[in-house]
Amino acid sequence: MSNKPKRSGLQAIDWKIFLPSLLLILIVSVPLALYETESLELLNGIFDQIVANFGWGYIWYATLLLVAGLYLSFSKYGKVVLGAPDEKPRFSLMSYASILIAMGLGSTIMRTGMVQWAEVANNPPFGIAAGSTDAMLWGNAYAMYMWSFQIFSIFVMTAPAIAYVIHVKKRPMMRVSEATRVIFGDRFTDGIGGILIDILFLVSILSGAAVTLGLGTPIITSNLAALMNIEVTFTMTMIVTLIWVALFSLSAYLGIEKGIKRLSVLNIYLAAILALFILVIGPGIFILDYFTDSIGHLLNNYMTYSFFTDSMAVEQTAHMRSHMIFWIAYSATWAMLHSVFAAKISKGRTIKEMILTYLLAPTALSWIATGILGGLGVHRQLNGQLDILALAENQEAVQMIPDILQTLPWSGLVMVLYIIIAMIFLTTTLDSTTFTIAAYTSRNDMSENDPSKFLRIFVALIITGLALVLMQIGGLAPLEVISGMMGLPIIVLQFLTIYAVKKMIDEDEAWKYNIRKPDDTATDDEYGYSKQ
Repeated sequence: MSNKPKRSGLQAIDWKIFLPSLLLILIVSVPLALYETESLELLNGIFDQIVANFGWGYIWYATLLLVAGLYLSFSKYGKVVLGAPDEKPRFSLMSYASILIAMGLGSTIMRTGMVQWAEVANNPPFGIAAGSTDAMLWGNAYAMYMWSFQIFSIFVMTAPAIAYVIHVKKRPMMRVSEATRVIFGDRFTDGIGGILIDILFLVSILSGAAVTLGLGTPIITSNLAALMNIEVTFTMTMIVTLIWVALFSLSAYLGIEKGIKRLSVLNIYLAAILALFILVIGPGIFILDYFTDSIGHLLNNYMTYSFFTDSMAVEQTAHMRSHMIFWIAYSATWAMLHSVFAAKISKGRTIKEMILTYLLAPTALSWIATGILGGLGVHRQLNGQLDILALAENQEAVQMIPDILQTLPWSGLVMVLYIIIAMIFLTTTLDSTTFTIAAYTSRNDMSENDPSKFLRIFVALIITGLALVLMQIGGLAPLEVISGMMGLPIIVLQFLTIYAVKKMIDEDEAWKYNIRKPDDTATDDEYGYSKQ
């Protein structure tokens, strides 16, 4: 236990990394917002060049991370306990998996799961006829692939190093710079080098949180407006935003056990109820058949999806190619946030348990969600109830969702449940983000404590203020593109942290001494599966 006195209020904030990060976002965003059209054209042009020239690199990056995750899990390193050898997990397996699902997927799965197949079907790969049943199957399987092992390996593979630093090494700062200390040494980490690494992390996450808050609201407002048969207005958007802010601020204030965990578990149950309800009142047999076809198609073509570059396309490349590279690049931007949060909640887990839970639990839920939501959309397209492919050519994805849901019996009830689940998913994404930023910027010992409630609320207000300012001046769209490009330096940091955790474990010989005793039995009580 640390003997240092706990700092409170504003004194608990490490201003040397927090303030420069915030100022940097504003310095970059405000000028871009004043010339939004020109800046978007410039930034999109740069990003398109990155996709065109380095798409192959992003594909190999995601694949290598997955290989590294499997290696750490099934080698001697996977046995290492993130804490004392007899440490019990902080959360039950159900709670632990639910938190990782809520953090890893968020509300985006409710959009991509329902309509992503249509975008692929309109512009399919391999010369398949657009709008054909083959194109739809490739599209639905791709929507499953989007939320699969490569993406979740991106999210989790910095976590082993950070978790080892705070739970085994018991270092007070829960930061990426601390995870690279074993590589760069004390002088670099405690000096300007460490500060720059931490500022890079904070700029990435603060900007991403602001974009999420600003651009996530339409998922709620589009369905709410359709339910009430009114137009989406600025007033409605502000009301939904403020309710959302209140919810994620309250959840972050209550902490992981009382706030984040309870919401995450609740949402898993609500999502299950919605899924069963759609199967019962909708085309349940078709959805289950199509889900089975989609899983089979995905598994048969998993390597094709994983290494698809469309290199022989003469004129226009398939939607899958550009979208997959964007998806990997954008996921890299969020990688550090997911890893830092996963590290914080993984005390008492082994490295193998942490990595495999993050790879398997969100993947399973995403495949089920896509199977049900995507299957519903494909059924409506095939039986002529709704021309979703035509809508996908002319509308934003969030505008198509109410049209699909309204084809169901009891559509009002379904939409209410959909709105509640989406709101909770959005809340669990941002309360986890708020908690992580608060822990990251705290000057108190994060190996023994959670960040103070004051700091959590302060961070929530900063994120909200930043988002509202950029929404007002029109700076969210350029910031979103910048967030996608910021994944490039983070990729380098990820591979450094993987090397760092291996180096730390080897130096400590933790694979010998920091493991569960051979006579330990994985009973529910012993490893916390019946707790909390």
